[in-house]
Amino acid sequence: MRHLHQPVRATDESAPAAALDPELSGELFGSLRRSGQRLKAEQYVRGLLALEGRKTLRGIAAQFEGAAAQQSVHHFISASPWEWMPVRHALARQVQRTLAPQAWVIRPILIPKAGSHSVGIDQQLLPLGRIVNGQHAVGAWLASGHCAVPVDWQLRLSARWLADPLRQRASVPADAAVATIEDCVRAAVANVQQIAGVLRGPVVVDVAEVDAVSVARFLASIGVAFVVRVGPQAQLWLDRTELPSYSGRERTAGELAESLPRLRRQVNPGDGPTTAVAIPVVTSPSRGDRMLLLGEWRPAGRPRRRLWLTNADAPSVLTALRLTRLPGVVVRDFTAISESVGVRDFGGRSFPGWHRHITLASVAHLIAALGSWGPAARDRRTDG
Repeated sequence: MRHLHQPVRATDESAPAAALDPELSGELFGSLRRSGQRLKAEQYVRGLLALEGRKTLRGIAAQFEGAAAQQSVHHFISASPWEWMPVRHALARQVQRTLAPQAWVIRPILIPKAGSHSVGIDQQLLPLGRIVNGQHAVGAWLASGHCAVPVDWQLRLSARWLADPLRQRASVPADAAVATIEDCVRAAVANVQQIAGVLRGPVVVDVAEVDAVSVARFLASIGVAFVVRVGPQAQLWLDRTELPSYSGRERTAGELAESLPRLRRQVNPGDGPTTAVAIPVVTSPSRGDRMLLLGEWRPAGRPRRRLWLTNADAPSVLTALRLTRLPGVVVRDFTAISESVGVRDFGGRSFPGWHRHITLASVAHLIAALGSWGPAARDRRTDG
């Protein structure tokens, strides 16, 4: 078995062959009504896997039909009337069947862009006041301790992209609205909850740009098990039904985590010993949303303290801590696989084109992951 921190790679020799498998192609692209669309989708994924460097439409077209076919590929991605959501649902079911995911992980990505024409591009304000020109998106990943695969994507749109002429030029749909990153997180969660045959939760949210308490309340309201990364300044109250001898005043998450050392204990979530605390809290004295604030102090050389909100029961704290490792798997596989299959590379102006490209790049990510983690790959490692 591959070690938790050893990356899978999109360049495994089995990956392009997997993209040609008719049964897998039929499962992933069965929603495309025309055989020509299904062929184009398969060719596009093969191009993403085979093409080195930046995945341009011209380069992908040249892999199979020559550079003169660029217009055909451009039309398939940007203008052809096929829906990307059924492909994403099929992708999720395939991940569920083949890679045994443990949870959904919600993470943001920034896609820097040099120009001003790509859909959704804006001056993006990042934590610590840094400003970057580019697109801001949120991904929903099915993840286990071994690998992670992106399934759903939300592109943040500012007000200027919802007004003409930009809206018309980018073919932004009429039902699109101005979105914050928190809106994108909620939309991603809502989307994945609707996929038949795939686990509903738990959901792990690791997004610095959101009100974590608000997101935790939302997840609690829809009945999903969750773990949400929370900043030290988030305002919380002790749950006095569990800790009646303590003050009920509002305090920050960081203050609460530091103020109850007697509740700390040594645990091992599977990657080494760590010190953790689970504190019963509520997000408002007037609300009944009882949660646990998880604090973790990791050994030297790692981030010293991390804070999470969860609706796990106290006996499930160790399981919740294991789930907090999954965003690290997402970051690792995004770097090792997603970037190499072109998740960031769409340079067009079309909103549908962006979604179709990133959907097929997510399929390519799965093909690469299957090449490294599928039954044939496991047999090769066992035989060796």
